Parts: sequence; C-alpha cells; structure tokens
Amino acid sequence: MSRPLLMLVVAVAGGAGAGLRYVLDRVIGARDGGLPVGILVVNVSGSLLLGLIAGLGTLVAPDVALILGAGLLGGYTTFSAVSVDTVLLAERRRWRDAAANLLGTLVLAVAAGAAGLGAGLWIAASALP
Repeated sequence: MSRPLLMLVVAVAGGAGAGLRYVLDRVIGARDGGLPVGILVVNVSGSLLLGLIAGLGTLVAPDVALILGAGLLGGYTTFSAVSVDTVLLAERRRWRDAAANLLGTLVLAVAAGAAGLGAGLWIAASALP
C-alpha cells in the first residue's frame, strides 16, 4: 500500500474508532453524574485489543497493525476524556470518585494490555510449526 493511501486509511480508521467510542460511551456511559464507566470500558477494551495486536507480532502485517493500532484503536481510546472527567469529578469535590476514575483506568487498562499481549504471544507461539 502506498504511504499516502496508508495515511488515508489510518485516518479513516481513526474516525471509525472515535465513532465507536462515542456510541459505546453513550450506551454504557454514566447516568446522573456517576462515574464515567463508558470511557473506562472503552480504554480497557482498547488496551486489551492493542496488546493482542502487539503480541501477535509478525502474524499481523505491519500495515494492518498500523491501521488497527494507530488508526482504529487510537481513535477509539482516549486519555483526554479520562483527564477531563477526573478533573470534573474533583471540581465537584468527589475526591474518591476522581481517584477511582484515574487509578482504576490506569490499573485496569495496563492489566488489560498485559493480558492482550500475553494472549497474542501465546497465539503467535501456537501458530509456529
């Protein structure tokens, strides 16, 4: 794939990922000012999938990994929303909720990324003759 075409496909995939994030956040999202659970689910699931792609390594073509990782999952996941949601919770003096949002996202997303990476490595090793 040519570089200009690849850049276009990555951009389109990023837009699709952002659209998926919006829909999932609206379906799952917090109600009545609660914790931003939708964004938590998005970031944890995105970390799991990115870890899986990384673990699969050479089983995934580099262009496909770029489209899925930087494009789709780059548009899907969001640290900026976690940051703003955490600040908004803190501004409302909901200190425990702010801490739970920030630390919960960090711990769960890193754990999901590690699980995805482990699963991808296992699948890749199983695919070897």
